[in-house]
Amino acid sequence: MNSFFSTIFLLISLSLSQSIYSSDIIPPNDGKFIVVLDAGHGGHDPGNLGNGFKEKEIALKIVLQVGEILSRNPNIKVVYTRKDDSFVDLYVRGKIANEAKADLFVSVHCNSHNSSAHGTETFVLGLHVNERNFDVAKKENSVIYLEDDYEVNYAGYDINSPESFIGLTIMQEEFLDQSILLAKSIQDNFTGKLKRVNRGVKQAGFIVLHQTFMPSVLIETGFLTYKPEGSYLNSGKGKSDMATSIADAILNYKRAVDENVGDDFSFEVKDHLPPSGSSSVATATSNNSMEGVTFRVQIAAGSKSIQTKAYNFKGLSPISKEKEGNIYRYYYGEVTTYDQVKVLQQQAIKKGYKSSFVVAFKNGEKVKVKSVINSM
Repeated sequence: MNSFFSTIFLLISLSLSQSIYSSDIIPPNDGKFIVVLDAGHGGHDPGNLGNGFKEKEIALKIVLQVGEILSRNPNIKVVYTRKDDSFVDLYVRGKIANEAKADLFVSVHCNSHNSSAHGTETFVLGLHVNERNFDVAKKENSVIYLEDDYEVNYAGYDINSPESFIGLTIMQEEFLDQSILLAKSIQDNFTGKLKRVNRGVKQAGFIVLHQTFMPSVLIETGFLTYKPEGSYLNSGKGKSDMATSIADAILNYKRAVDENVGDDFSFEVKDHLPPSGSSSVATATSNNSMEGVTFRVQIAAGSKSIQTKAYNFKGLSPISKEKEGNIYRYYYGEVTTYDQVKVLQQQAIKKGYKSSFVVAFKNGEKVKVKSVINSM
């Protein structure tokens, strides 16, 4: 039992240290939706070689095509963990995503089995519910043994130990719903548009997913060991089909997240403008504060209630939510002076919330910004 808690402690400590490190060096993303695309394996790790097909090559070509499609959208920035036949450690792949402050992490692979199994499946991080899922995760996680210093980078982790998988899930729980949403969209495209056999959305303990701090999925595009499927994935048409379906699912996911909350409420701004006039503006932009008065930035409003997690609001945090009638209003930050809240508003605008505006509260009740500033 002691080793169990030691494993969890080590994994949590590793995750926290990576999270803190990443947040210190991440550059601003200018409000773009960032997708990190990860082609599995590479370099001296070929992946599986079912029927002579090379997983590392197929995965890379699919990923590059996905990136090409997504890059046509001016609001999306694509980051790759590898763009050529190079070997990238699993923990480095996660580090790339974290430092990019990505909105999504998508890892692409090809499956194998010693039977005629075939079809697509998409995984999110979680506890394996059957031996098959456990086997898939162990196969992908075994890549760590090809890495230098793996004993240090994955201290306390044993790919054959279910206890290790329990520890892996802890830090990714807050992203589970979003990960499942994307995974389902991917599987729906594979099944509906490409008529591939649907093996479903599943959970398993993949190290590469554990290393990321955003919604993340690992796609098994098919079985190279099943010759008809391997031939399809190795063909130009097969790779193009898979890439188009994955890219379309990512775009659908982005639309779904964007539509969760409406961000066009400029008609409300007039109620929250500061008074005009140079003397009032000078007062407003000072460092003065008033007892019981706070300022927030309203960034969104909509009829749906969603979690106030940073990944739902383009990385902004903290987010608070209040319901007024049938509408939920979402606010970024809370400060005591007007000049502080204007800084927050500029941050929100850079993230893409161009209609955001300042809201004042007095003793917890919303009031007009004019009335607060005039009484300072």
